[in-house]
This record gives sequence, structure tokens and C-alpha cells, in this order.
Amino acid sequence: MLFDPKKLLLIAGPCSLENEKVCRAAAEMLTRLGKEHPELNIVFKGSFDKANRTSLDGDRGTGMEEGLALLALIKQDYGFPVLTDIHERQQADAVAAVCDVLQIPAFLCRQTDLLLAAAATGRVVNVKKGQFLSPQEMEFVVNKLREGHAREFWQTERGTTFGYQNLVVDMRSFAQMKALGAPAIFDATHSVQLPGAAGGKSGGRREFVPPLAKAALAAGADGLFIETHPDPAHAISDGPNQIPTAEMPALIASCLKVWAAVRS
Repeated sequence: MLFDPKKLLLIAGPCSLENEKVCRAAAEMLTRLGKEHPELNIVFKGSFDKANRTSLDGDRGTGMEEGLALLALIKQDYGFPVLTDIHERQQADAVAAVCDVLQIPAFLCRQTDLLLAAAATGRVVNVKKGQFLSPQEMEFVVNKLREGHAREFWQTERGTTFGYQNLVVDMRSFAQMKALGAPAIFDATHSVQLPGAAGGKSGGRREFVPPLAKAALAAGADGLFIETHPDPAHAISDGPNQIPTAEMPALIASCLKVWAAVRS
């Protein structure tokens, strides 16, 4: 299994893979983190296609071929397991040839054929809980993955729609989702997103990432999903809620203290 209950799972990397420079900046920082904190279980993430951009004019990223090449490079040069999203069942096998974890986006978490295609690859499946679902409704998503004979799968909380252009995180969700028999991870950066609130693109409040991440770990989350970029102001997607790579070491150090305290 890729998940290790004795370590804090950290899924981190840029929102969009963008280019080699951005990917290497994140990977080098994560390498240093891993050496300093052996209690971390690090998975590098990045998306090759931001397929649900608010506006048709939004930059969608590298595309699958270039994106998978970047993920293969990171895996080879830094040794991290790698994760990316799939949006169509036809993408599953090609992505599984490179990636250790296939991620199902929140808006697609109930798409039966997509879930079954990801499960059939034998890779780990990380499914984001839809912003429109209660934690207990993840039972049916989990059941689809089990019936599809997924070898290992994770659930990720990324906030629930709270009125217009806002999300809220129910800290009870981690206990409820873990009761379904699969790890529950907290997506700390998408949970502070303000969907569609920035004039044709999403805004965000990254200042709330640290308190929410620590609260989630205190509530029993098994891991953290944090997007990071060397220069978020110039990221092609989700800049307002990505954590600058220079700030990640301090954030993760403080989160590990909470994780360790909960386990003591």
C-alpha cells in the first residue's frame, strides 16, 4: 500500500504542471522537507488539464502528453510517487502507465464509469468529495470503488458549497469518511477557494490554509493536500489559494506538531 498510517501523507505540488521550472521548484522543496521530516509520506501532484476553468479563456495547462512527461521526469529525478487527475475514462490507462495515483475531480466523483476505469488500472485512486455531497454520501462512491476492485483508494475533503462563491469545511467529515474504511485527506488549498469570484476565474483566501489544515489534523485527517507554487501571483490557475514554496517548510512543520500531538 502507498498509504502508511505511521506517516503523515502529504500530497503537494503545483495546481497546474505548467512547465519544468515550476515542477522542479516544488519538487526540490519537497525533497528538502522529506529529508528534514522522515515522518512525511510525500506524493507529488500536478494537473495536466484544468478542464473545469470558470471561463473558456482560462489557461488549461500542458495537455496530457506533455504533462505525463513532466510527471515521469519528477518521478525519475526525485523519486516521488506522482498523482494527477483524470477527467475521462479513456485517459485512465495512459495515466496509470506513469502515475502511482489517479485522482477523480470533485465535480466528477459520482461518475460511475470514470471511477470503475480508475479502479481497474490497479493504481491508487484518490477521489475528491464533491462540493455538493455530504460526508455520509461518500459511502456510495466508496462502494463503487470497492465493487470495481480498487486495490487502494483515498477520500479527500475539499469543502462544501456554502451559499454563492464560498466553501465551508465540516470538521466532522473526517470521522465520518474514515468510518467508511478508507483514509480521509484534507485539501487545504481548494477549501479556501472562492469559486468563480474573481471576474471569470476563482479567487481564494490562502491566509486560512494554516488554521484549517491544523484543525483538520486535530479532527483526525490522515493527510494533507496542499498546492504550492514558487510565484502564486503568476500561476496559471488557483494562484490566490496556493502556498508559496518558500512558506511550505514552516507550514508543514507546524502541521506535523498537531499531527504528532493528536497521535500521542
